[in-house]
Amino acid sequence: MCRILSVTSDTAFECMHHLEKLSEISRISKEYQGHGWGCSWWEDGAWRHYKNLRPIWEDDFSRFGPSTRLVAHARSASLDHAIVLEYNMPYYDERYVYVFNGGLRGVTLKAEGRIGAEKIFNLMRRLDKGDTVDAMRRALDIIDKRTRYIRAINVILADRDTVYLATMFNEDPGYFQMHHRREGSTLMLCSQPYPGESGWETIPNHTVRAFR
Repeated sequence: MCRILSVTSDTAFECMHHLEKLSEISRISKEYQGHGWGCSWWEDGAWRHYKNLRPIWEDDFSRFGPSTRLVAHARSASLDHAIVLEYNMPYYDERYVYVFNGGLRGVTLKAEGRIGAEKIFNLMRRLDKGDTVDAMRRALDIIDKRTRYIRAINVILADRDTVYLATMFNEDPGYFQMHHRREGSTLMLCSQPYPGESGWETIPNHTVRAFR
């Protein structure tokens, strides 16, 4: 399924570098990741957003300058379904930027949304009463009880101060397990380690936590 990425730092980094890494991960993925992509980055005190239906590896990243926060998503649409720009992530509201990857079968989830990823975002938002980690845990518990089978759920929520991660999988950890790496004040969360780079660590299954 989709590939996701978050980068945060106390000092500005080049978005282009990290998008090139996500592009390479997506291009060589064992599952096709070419159903469009999108990203959100922090600029002048606000989130900016970009989406494109082209495969990420065919796009030009020179338009993206330095930032201290970046969230990106390369889409692998289930059964090549609904290849339209509106379904591309990140999704966002006045506070959060959200990306998801995973696969669920037999879901009976009561939440607004056109596709499953959007429904999960809206469920987490509805449950959030001020404790984002608790809202994510409660959402995963509801989804687990109302889904016949979960291949995986990986969610990144980011606001201006914090990145939140929820991850669980029941198969193929080599593909679904999330990874992270710190380099000074820079924190990277990604579906896979950057090609050719060491120092990445796996994130344990069933992790729900905040990164600051």
